[in-house]
Amino acid sequence: MLTTDTLSPDAALVRDFLEASMIPDPEAAARYMADDVRIVFTGGRAFSHPSGPTGFNAMRYAWVKKRMERFDVAPGDDETVVYSVGTLYGAWPDGEPFEGNRYVDRFVVRNGRIVRMDVWNDSAERILTRRGIEA
Repeated sequence: MLTTDTLSPDAALVRDFLEASMIPDPEAAARYMADDVRIVFTGGRAFSHPSGPTGFNAMRYAWVKKRMERFDVAPGDDETVVYSVGTLYGAWPDGEPFEGNRYVDRFVVRNGRIVRMDVWNDSAERILTRRGIEA
């Protein structure tokens, strides 16, 4: 577990947001975000509240969690970019378990709040493979 004392304040904020979103508790997760947050999820789906990705994930997975492996922090003059890198694990809607599904989340943090979140992962590729479609 990446503890708060080993993370910058902005990375700790992102980690706390991700933990709340994995419960899932979109209202608790929203406390870490600016009121005008922009969330761009896989496939270019745009949301303005953590309940959007929570609802989308409920259609895609029986359940899903993140194994957060590291946080890369790039401070700027008035905002900080934080990348969370790791893997997803959980179960598909039919109950089949999965793990090792790579993800990268990019966050922009300004004034102690997340103002933008971009999400990428391998789920679409894995769904195609489950359907017998190989690239």
